[in-house]
Amino acid sequence: MGHNTPRDTSPLVSVLTIDTMNPNVKNVEYAVRGPIVQRAVQIEKELREGMKKPFTEVIKANIGDAHAMGQQPITFFRQVLALCSYPELLKDNMFPEDAKSRARRILQACGGSSLGAYSASQGIDCVRQDVARYIERRDGGVPCDPDNVYLTSGASDGIVTMLKLLVCGEGASKTGVMISIPQYPLYSAALAELGAVQVNYYLNEEKCWSMDLSELERSLAEARKHCNPKVLCIINPGNPTGQVQSRQCIEDVIRFAAKEHLFLMADEVYQDNVYAEGCQFHSFKKVLFELGPQYSNTVELVSFHSTSKCYMGECGFRGGYMEVINMDPEVKAQLIKLVSVRLCPAVPGQALMDMVVNSPQPGEPSYTTFMKERTATLSLLAEKAKLTEEMLNTVPGITCNPVQGAMYSFPNISLPQKAIKEAKALGQAPDMFYCMKMLEETGICLVPGSGFGQKDGTYHFRMTILPPTDKLKLLLAKVKEFHQKFTRQYS
Repeated sequence: MGHNTPRDTSPLVSVLTIDTMNPNVKNVEYAVRGPIVQRAVQIEKELREGMKKPFTEVIKANIGDAHAMGQQPITFFRQVLALCSYPELLKDNMFPEDAKSRARRILQACGGSSLGAYSASQGIDCVRQDVARYIERRDGGVPCDPDNVYLTSGASDGIVTMLKLLVCGEGASKTGVMISIPQYPLYSAALAELGAVQVNYYLNEEKCWSMDLSELERSLAEARKHCNPKVLCIINPGNPTGQVQSRQCIEDVIRFAAKEHLFLMADEVYQDNVYAEGCQFHSFKKVLFELGPQYSNTVELVSFHSTSKCYMGECGFRGGYMEVINMDPEVKAQLIKLVSVRLCPAVPGQALMDMVVNSPQPGEPSYTTFMKERTATLSLLAEKAKLTEEMLNTVPGITCNPVQGAMYSFPNISLPQKAIKEAKALGQAPDMFYCMKMLEETGICLVPGSGFGQKDGTYHFRMTILPPTDKLKLLLAKVKEFHQKFTRQYS
């Protein structure tokens, strides 16, 4: 006879339900791949199944995914990656010698000379040394210690890791993190997941999305009433707003952080994407050291870079690094422990990061082609930045700041009262309602400004400048036509 198991007559309830799951995860939102994008994917499927629409394709201008939008990879990078992935090719004479020597050096640093081996948790030593030398060249000789460099799986991984270290406390002592509004939603999502307090400071749209010292002061004073703000995040060049901060502005921010005792996080993944006349990228680290030892010995700063943007656009490889400055040695030991739990960043991404910081030099066989490809990619983006701004500004009811850098425009759209009312009746943000309608009628996929944050009563959308020029012109013409139709329809 078997055991008599008591019969459970209660209905079977899952262990993990929406009520028993981690409540912080439910608060996470990530607009760049939110409801609009999910609907766009559905529409693509409907088109493939032969459903009739007023358009023949979905144009995704929602995400900074350069290669998906037709940007070509840099030949040299892919050659080295091919050699690293399949070392047999080192015997082949179709690859230039500088690509081979880079690949050999990386493979020698890998366990068993294989890209498939784990690396040190902080990243491959020689890659970190190359990153340090790159930072020194970029910053005009400001020293960089490879021990302060951590390789990461894209910049996102580094940003989340740092926020994990920084967040603590409960109630009024809970860590507050100051982020710019509009912001890249990775920040709000990570803060929601970690249960930290998001502290908003607004960029000044009237002054080309610049940072305003008085606004930082207002935001900080406000936040101190209910939490413990100790981190200030800056995205420069800006996402979604495309501004490039002036040197003066960066100085002001560093002095503010020093005075208010804030930890600085500088997201600099678009550092090569600067297009506007008179604009120049200044790294926070360089400006910090130029302000002298009273700042450079005390202000805690971590800056991030990635293989995903700039002229590389290699998002899928998940390569990146962060450099930490003035971090307490005991905390550094904790950071090393934290990254070692994840074993190591993806090794092909580390190899690619090495190419970015150790690209072909004058006199090497790949130099001419490399420079030609790099320059062509960046000048094309500069052209498209100008084209986007100019064409959007011809539309009555749309105003667009100059796209000084990065890969996006973030135009202000005026929406008729009737449309705002209808959106609210549906429980939707008005610009979400607008973007959803645009997607259904034109096949264009944009992200509403509400996904990034904006001043109350203003509406925007974010649009990448990445599509090929002819497709971008078509897209902008469709946006213009749609906006005029939408305005008429709801007037």
